[in-house]
Amino acid sequence: MTDILIDGLAPIEADLHYLALVNYGAYTSFRVEDGGVRGLALHLARLEASSVELFGAAVGQGRLRDLLRTALGDRREAWVRISLFSPDIWPRMPSETGAPKVMTSVSPPPPPLADSLRLQVQTYGREEPHIKHTASMGLIRARRSARTDGFDDALFADPDGVISEGSSWNIGFVTGDTVVWPQAPMLAGVAQALIAQGLSGVGLDQRAAPVPVAELSAFDAAFICNSATPACPVTAIAEAAFYPRPDLIARIRAAWAVNTVEPI
Repeated sequence: MTDILIDGLAPIEADLHYLALVNYGAYTSFRVEDGGVRGLALHLARLEASSVELFGAAVGQGRLRDLLRTALGDRREAWVRISLFSPDIWPRMPSETGAPKVMTSVSPPPPPLADSLRLQVQTYGREEPHIKHTASMGLIRARRSARTDGFDDALFADPDGVISEGSSWNIGFVTGDTVVWPQAPMLAGVAQALIAQGLSGVGLDQRAAPVPVAELSAFDAAFICNSATPACPVTAIAEAAFYPRPDLIARIRAAWAVNTVEPI
C-alpha cells in the first residue's frame, strides 16, 4: 500500500486531475532505514536544484524535511518518493514561476532490481539528463523493448556508441582495482556518489572516462547502482560477457554502506 500526501495533506481532486494530465516535474526516491536515509542531503540538494531550474524557485530543504517527517509518521523502514509539480504550469501556459507543490509517497521498501543483469545497448539519451524528471515514457519503453528481446534491461549510448547510463540506474566498469565511471551526459545518481565516497576505504581507485561500447572487452567487470540496488553485477552487455565477481561486488556494496544513514 502506498500513502500519498501533497504538501503534507490528503490530495485534492484538482491536484490529482493535474497530475493525470500534465507530465512536468522532478522527483527523487530513496529507502528509509532505521528512521534515516543514506545520502539524504544529496537527494534534497539535487531536488532543490531541479526545483529552481524547472519552476524558478526552491522549496527549501527545511520544508522538504518537514514534509518527509509528516509523510513517514512513525515508520522507520519505507520507500519514499518526493515529487515536485506546479498546477499553474500547463502546456498552453508554461510561464508561471514559483515554489512547486510537494507530493510524498510512502510504500514498503522494494527488493533490489535483480541478482545479475544482461543489458541491451540502445541508442538513446534522456531529455535534460542531469534532472531526475518525471518524463519516463522513453525509459519504460526502453526497458520493455530490452525484455522483449531477451535482455533484462537497457543501457544507453549516444550515436557514436559512447555509454552514459541505464533506464533507472548508473553503471560502473572495473579494470584491475579501478572503477571507471562513464563520462557522458547523465543523471548524477546518489547511489553512485555514495559508492564513490567509499571506494578508497575498500582499496579501489576510480576515474571518469568515455566508455565506448566497442571497448567493453577492456574491462574485467561491470555493475549497476541506484538507491534500491547499491550494486548489482552485470553479466553481459550485448555480446560482451563478464564473469561473476562476488568479491568485487561485496567491496562495492561495502563502499556504499560506509555512508551511514542521515537523520531526517
